[in-house]
Amino acid sequence: MSRYLPITIASLSSLLIASDAFAGAFAVREQSAWYQGLSFAGNATVSKSLSSMYWNPATMTGHDGVQVETSQTFVFPRATIDLDTATIDGFGPITGVPYSSGDIGVDAWVPAGYGTWKINDRLTLGVSSNAPYGFETKPQIEWAGQVYARSSRVLSVNVTPMAAYEVTEKFSVGVGWQLQYLQVRLKSATGVPPIAANSPTAELRGEDYNLGFGATLGALFKPWEGTQLGIGYRSPIEHNLKGRLVVGGGTPTPIRSNIIMPETVTVSFQQVLNERWRGMGTFEWTHWSRFSTFPVFNLQDQVVSELPFQYNDGYFISLGTEYDFTQNITGRFGLAYEWSPIDEANRTPRLPDSNRFWLSAGVSYFYEDWLEVDFGYSHIFPESSNININPDHPFYEGITIQGPVNDTNVDIISFGARLKF
Repeated sequence: MSRYLPITIASLSSLLIASDAFAGAFAVREQSAWYQGLSFAGNATVSKSLSSMYWNPATMTGHDGVQVETSQTFVFPRATIDLDTATIDGFGPITGVPYSSGDIGVDAWVPAGYGTWKINDRLTLGVSSNAPYGFETKPQIEWAGQVYARSSRVLSVNVTPMAAYEVTEKFSVGVGWQLQYLQVRLKSATGVPPIAANSPTAELRGEDYNLGFGATLGALFKPWEGTQLGIGYRSPIEHNLKGRLVVGGGTPTPIRSNIIMPETVTVSFQQVLNERWRGMGTFEWTHWSRFSTFPVFNLQDQVVSELPFQYNDGYFISLGTEYDFTQNITGRFGLAYEWSPIDEANRTPRLPDSNRFWLSAGVSYFYEDWLEVDFGYSHIFPESSNININPDHPFYEGITIQGPVNDTNVDIISFGARLKF
């Protein structure tokens, strides 16, 4: 067990990154069917959707009475890693297993829920339930990169009670308190042929039993009729992960590590162009560069390994438009570009992530005054990328692998509904 411990714990760093999470690294952007159709342009300003409160709690002041909303998103990712070389350094090439991972994408479901209650003309209370981080990838069990990935899974749940206050007709502020649960699971091989044929699987599980806590803040400014400017902030959240490492059928080894999820700043505008047509945009920054290196401890508080993420900051920019075809039907369209915090210097088989283009469209149907239904669709076009793990790579484990990530694309379908009481 002891000889497998450092190599497998080090793989935890690549567990917590997601090839099928779609906000760079392991964050999940898909929190709204309405904004899915806009490529999330204008998501920190007020619309008829409650979901903007996820990015900016001040937008809750734009909703009357009691309202609830649900968003159900289905993600269909595809990616295949085709290695050109795979070498056990100091020994020779890996033999006897495929050099292709097969399709590592796993279809995913991302739920989200929102509720608001306007207490009086100025004060609004609300709560959201989201999955801000999550993914699952699964290459074939036997392949040349099996030391770096056999399967991976991350699950998160975030509940945020919020309050917003309309200071003046032109200016509102909002605040919230995030409660977040995180669970991770990793499987990887302990060796590769010809040195280790039929290598056993090392499985690592960890979760934050005590929850992580954070804040969300926002402001909404309406300088003149038909114009909105919004800014939202979601704070970093620290998770004290506790878990175990099991190799084959051996005795579990307890481990722990403190990991801090990064903060995000979202800035949006919305402009009414005429009675039916609106334009909007968003810029988002995520402080992924705080993901440098985190130590891993055993129960004796001894450092047994490190998690060398070495991320860059993440950036996202989008533009979108909405048009009211009738009183009951609104259509929307959006384009976006995202700069991933992952590049070839820290990309792994658990994260064939790269910069990407977004193309989105959506429609809403309004039934009388109490029911609204949304549909959103996005197709993501990742840029070409390579896996290149060598002695200079932070996740290097004595095996060099190199090759392109092929057939990468993502389809996302979202359905939403709102009730007004």
